[in-house]
Amino acid sequence: MITLTDCSKYFHRGSVNEVFALNRINLQIEEGDFVTVIGSNGAGKSTLLNCIAGCFFPDSGRILINNHDVTRWPEYRRARFISRVFQDPLLGTCPSATIEQNLALALLRGKRRGLRRGVKARDRQLFRDRLAQLGLGLEERLLDRVGLLSGGQRQALTMLMATMVRPEVLLLDEHIAALDPKTANQILTLTRDIVAEQGLTTMMITHNMHHAINFGNRLIMLHQGRIILDVRGKKKSGLTVEDLVRQFYEAQGEDLALDSMLLA
Repeated sequence: MITLTDCSKYFHRGSVNEVFALNRINLQIEEGDFVTVIGSNGAGKSTLLNCIAGCFFPDSGRILINNHDVTRWPEYRRARFISRVFQDPLLGTCPSATIEQNLALALLRGKRRGLRRGVKARDRQLFRDRLAQLGLGLEERLLDRVGLLSGGQRQALTMLMATMVRPEVLLLDEHIAALDPKTANQILTLTRDIVAEQGLTTMMITHNMHHAINFGNRLIMLHQGRIILDVRGKKKSGLTVEDLVRQFYEAQGEDLALDSMLLA
């Protein structure tokens, strides 16, 4: 499904601020995998997702998605395969448009667009049915502008929009980090349900080791642009936070001595 071969990425190359963000990453993600991604700040987590999404190209290496070499494809072209939910709830929706207009745009992902009615009458029932699954009452607010919604409501709507048309790949970039604990748990439950229902190939960055262990079938840990841990299945489900901390130190020796540089 997703194959990265010897992918490397520099920022500010040749300057005193040079950062080696990805260091010859080799990664094979199978169809239906739900991969949680953890690592210290600056480990390369978001850079990895950005390379897959096409926000920028790797300096070397290849990226294949569903047997298509997308290494040099721009972001808009990869959108036919990829949906993404960002950390900031404001990024996934158009605040000046209504709920139904946002959903109508999501329904057109990967399709040819022309001059037509923006929201079709037959789609409104689909929107109501999908929104009702959220349990937030948004199915009765189709004509409300999205800018009036709370952060949690907007993030729930973004999750729905990202999967309105089933994507080949779902990328979740710390998508609950800006939410309060109660709302974050609601969005995580929604995430689990949607991924399971549609059998989505998913990568989820998280700063919470408990979430990394309890969600998905596979876990990878990054540090200094390298994958230092890759576990799946029963081995992953049997992990504890203490196991992850210990393996982090074993992989890095004395380089990191502060728990604050790990994830809570």
